[in-house]
Amino acid sequence: MENLLEQLFQQLINGVSLGSIYALIALGYTMIYGIMKLINFAHGDIYMLGAYFGYWAITGLGLPFLPAIVLAMIGAAAVGIIVERLAYRPMRNAPRIAILITAIGVSFLLEYGMILFVSPQPRTFPPVFEATVYHFGPLVVNSQQIIILIISLLLMGLLTYIVNHTTAGKAMRAVSFDADAAKLMGINIDRTIAMTFAIGSALAAAGGVLVGVYYNSIDPLMGMTPGIKAFVAAVLGGIGIIPGAMLGGIILGVVEALVAGIGLSTFRDAAAFLILIFILLYKPAGLLGKNVSEKV
Repeated sequence: MENLLEQLFQQLINGVSLGSIYALIALGYTMIYGIMKLINFAHGDIYMLGAYFGYWAITGLGLPFLPAIVLAMIGAAAVGIIVERLAYRPMRNAPRIAILITAIGVSFLLEYGMILFVSPQPRTFPPVFEATVYHFGPLVVNSQQIIILIISLLLMGLLTYIVNHTTAGKAMRAVSFDADAAKLMGINIDRTIAMTFAIGSALAAAGGVLVGVYYNSIDPLMGMTPGIKAFVAAVLGGIGIIPGAMLGGIILGVVEALVAGIGLSTFRDAAAFLILIFILLYKPAGLLGKNVSEKV
């Protein structure tokens, strides 16, 4: 019995580390949806680009880990702004299905553009610090898990502060609530949306670098499955709700780790989509969302 509890706690720790990365990616989904009502399916590929930016910063420029992750976030933020300006802004008043197809097209463009430029072969992410192992009684935690959790929590806290306590954050909330009224009040809609894409892309890039450090491998298609899972996390917590994205990411990571811990590792990906089906059936607004009736 004690061994079983120890294994469950160990999987819980692993799940929180993985879930914090899902949360970083899910935050981008939920921010963009909150303002534009757009599911940006290219967001997982921004996460992939962030991993490569971090890889190049470390191997090409010789930067240490923290400057490399900052540079990766800046690079991904620039890509997010470019994607919004060239792909989504001209489609802003188009039908929803056209915008959705555009998002899928951008996703494929980023994936296969990277395959063209860097080849489809996985690359080994360089070790940036030693994976020191710490023992807390029967539990084992390594330094990578601790660093991933700390960085994720700091970035989530920074985002919460920006959204709730800065002028830019107030503009984002105003545009999310009513874009037309915000425009009449003098808020620059285009700049606010571009800033939202930049922040969301930067958070995804941080997640990409952390995954590279944790799994020691990156490839041009690495954003497909985590991107979809992060979308599931955003829906689980309540898409458009920032705390919901954080909660959904952590829950999804813990569920996956527990499923793998009981010997069903081949089912861990399916578990995410099973959660999505249940949440859409029984609480489509998400755990922190509120059901709102619409007049038609």
